[in-house]
Amino acid sequence: VQLQASGGGLVQAGGSLKLSCAASTRTFSRYTMGWFRQAPGKEREFIAAIGWSGGSTHYGDSVKGRFTISRDNAENTVYLQMNSLKPEDTAVYYCAGRQGTYYNTADRYGYWGQGTQVTVSS
Repeated sequence: VQLQASGGGLVQAGGSLKLSCAASTRTFSRYTMGWFRQAPGKEREFIAAIGWSGGSTHYGDSVKGRFTISRDNAENTVYLQMNSLKPEDTAVYYCAGRQGTYYNTADRYGYWGQGTQVTVSS
């Protein structure tokens, strides 16, 4: 499975961005999809995950109430809507996929996109 993330950019604090991650598999609907981020000098941080049907979602504490994960299985795409962005949200954002149930640790995901940079200015 190949994952291609896009949608990053530079935004002012308080603004919004929507990330997309397109998957190159016909069995996309079998995958739990997640978003992680990594800032310089920090470990990769869990942001959000969504189950195969889109009916279950999970969020990291730092983004609850501000970010929303969704998916379109017909388009083989998972999204991350980011609102009320803060400078501390600045990082490279990665989409990831796994077959099976949700986990909030990066080592449980076997498929990764290339990352997209999000920079939030104060």
